[in-house]
Amino acid sequence: MTFAITGATGQLGRLAIDALKTLAPSEEIVALARSPEKLADLGVVARAFDYSKPDTLVPALQGVTVLALISSSDFEDRVGQHRNVIEAAKAAGVQRIVYTSITKADASPLIIAEDHKATEELLAASGLQTTVLRNGWYLENWTDSLKPSIEAGALVGSAGDGRVTPATRKDYAEALAVAVAQQGHEGKTYELGGEAFTLSEMAAEVSAQIGRDIPYTSVPKAAYSEILTSVGLPEFVAAFIADAEAGAAQGWLQDESNALETLIGRAPTSMKDAVAAALA
Repeated sequence: MTFAITGATGQLGRLAIDALKTLAPSEEIVALARSPEKLADLGVVARAFDYSKPDTLVPALQGVTVLALISSSDFEDRVGQHRNVIEAAKAAGVQRIVYTSITKADASPLIIAEDHKATEELLAASGLQTTVLRNGWYLENWTDSLKPSIEAGALVGSAGDGRVTPATRKDYAEALAVAVAQQGHEGKTYELGGEAFTLSEMAAEVSAQIGRDIPYTSVPKAAYSEILTSVGLPEFVAAFIADAEAGAAQGWLQDESNALETLIGRAPTSMKDAVAAALA
């Protein structure tokens, strides 16, 4: 068996390679990235792999049994790039693709879910064995901005009182490695989420840990998008983040199936521990 992971220089990809090395021999792992020279420290075979260059993909996938397709970060033609990878996988004889999707992708009205839904449809029509991991929001999407939020005196977003179930990249990376390396996940779609909480509860936890009141302030989606743009995010990124947070108020970033815990064999990282790590 040979296992390959795309996007291996990215944050999720690197963590997934590390997790996979605990489940399979290093010589059976292939790291795929646009800049394979950046992967020398991983101790596995590294191959050049650019979603937007179809002619280079089939050679890079030779001998690969199971491919982890980490969704592209290029939002201009995400579905087209995923199609390139799926077609290359078929041509190269890959037996199964494990894809990182998003919570409730088949029904979600969120902007960010559109490309995932289309990709899931491509996978279903591909004739390949597939496993779909519908990852929830990253905890880091909130904890990475805690320090500037504390300086500003409040956590700001558009989630209202909606409950969310994010997990850390490490949690999702471990689940990806398990789904790649282990048998029995063929044809499965897993909704993945961690501990449930509201952003007000996160603000209360932050307040408790720093000894100062930091409230959560929920604002309309358009206003939050403008705030994100004002701190330097590109407009399209600000728009889909604000859209996702507003969707959280309707439950679109919530899953309490416990599938993530089952896959990784432990409780996902708690919000309390993630906050403490971010503030350390």
